Amino acid sequence: MQTSWIPFIPQSASTVSGRVDALYFYLCGVTVFFTLLISGVLIFFVVKYRRRSPFEIPRPIAGSHKLETIWSVIPFLIAMSMFAWGAQIYFQNSRPPKNAAEIYVVGKQWMWKIQHSTGQREINELHVPVGRKIKLIMTSEDTIHDFYIPAFRIKEDVIPGRYTTQWFEATQPGTYHLFCAEYCGMNHSGMIGSVIVMQPTEFDNWLSGNSSQQSPAVAGQQLFQSLGCVSCHGANGEGGRGPALAGLFGRQVFLTNGQTLIADEGYIRESIENPQAKLVSGFGPIMPTFQGQVSPEQLIEIMAFIKSLQITNPQQTTAPNPKAQTPAAPSATPAPNKQ
Repeated sequence: MQTSWIPFIPQSASTVSGRVDALYFYLCGVTVFFTLLISGVLIFFVVKYRRRSPFEIPRPIAGSHKLETIWSVIPFLIAMSMFAWGAQIYFQNSRPPKNAAEIYVVGKQWMWKIQHSTGQREINELHVPVGRKIKLIMTSEDTIHDFYIPAFRIKEDVIPGRYTTQWFEATQPGTYHLFCAEYCGMNHSGMIGSVIVMQPTEFDNWLSGNSSQQSPAVAGQQLFQSLGCVSCHGANGEGGRGPALAGLFGRQVFLTNGQTLIADEGYIRESIENPQAKLVSGFGPIMPTFQGQVSPEQLIEIMAFIKSLQITNPQQTTAPNPKAQTPAAPSATPAPNKQ
């Protein structure tokens, strides 16, 4: 494992870790400065204005508006600088780049199950290349976990029933600690792993050596067909009773209540587990729920398949279907009953 030359501080091994460390040292510096300043002024006043005789009456001291303004404005500006700096880092960390490679993570008592977009699966290990942006799409099978890589300065809750994302770009090859930072049960302390950062060529060789595993998109397509989803949700709308899925992911969706939203990971998952929650305009509530019938890994596979269904015109939006469909018998499809 990589270590830092500064005691008690992990190795800095990502593009964001330097910015996080700079803010941390700034906070520590401000804290130490004002601690010493206030302590010094306190000691100085205690000595200078001590009572020298039992009957000494000190002369009254008038207040100073100028002094009051200074020690109110300066701390305010320092606090705002901390807020602005921290907010900038937070927004940079919470917005994954569009060209980031996606890796799926499922937390389970007490392990991390990881799958690459090319199909390679790992348990408590994550292989990534140096210098490439990586986006983690994470969920949990049971309770709340927390995906924490100290050397990368990233930490994100992994929550059952929804997806959370985090991204990073490693800057140094090596092996780094992976922890669960949220108490999740009796063996919480054993829910640990490693992040192996490799040179790009070594990583590509590692991928090619594990190429026998099926990609999530291919597995999702097979699951999509075996569950009969295609009968309602043909890739180009040929099913008829459900919205087309081609180009759905990341696009605007029009709902029956007049609202619009973006079809992201959370929307697709909700469409499968609770299809009546948000109905697409022009389609009836005919899709049954698949809550508990599809595992988190299978949800990820279906989502990967839907992501792979692209259209030629990326500017086209998903408009409402002008002809509302007449409700038919429920269709056994876990794909979204909305677009």
